Amino acid sequence: MSNPIHKMLSAAVVMVSLASLSGAALADDTAWQKSHPRREQVNNRLANQNRRIHQQVKQGDLTHAQAAQLHQSDHQIRQEERAMASQNGGHISKPEQKVLNQQENAVSQQIGH
Repeated sequence: MSNPIHKMLSAAVVMVSLASLSGAALADDTAWQKSHPRREQVNNRLANQNRRIHQQVKQGDLTHAQAAQLHQSDHQIRQEERAMASQNGGHISKPEQKVLNQQENAVSQQIGH
């Protein structure tokens, strides 16, 4: 039978390992985020909306068909963001970010709370 202290130490080692891995991933994201803050903001909102859509389906507030339509709308916004960035050295302008945010706002209202 394992010693409880060994189990706790093993769990601690796993948690520290995972924390260091996530720290390395955050360092990579931070460098990109510093270079592309507008794109990062738009993409973070899209990721948040994706989570909200899934949560609303789980709760029964959205049907799978409604969720598919919302995901398609978000996919179109992401494609537009990428197209805008490809025309400007990987960056989007403030006016482009504003347009994308307005589109995201419209989808967000359809998701609900």
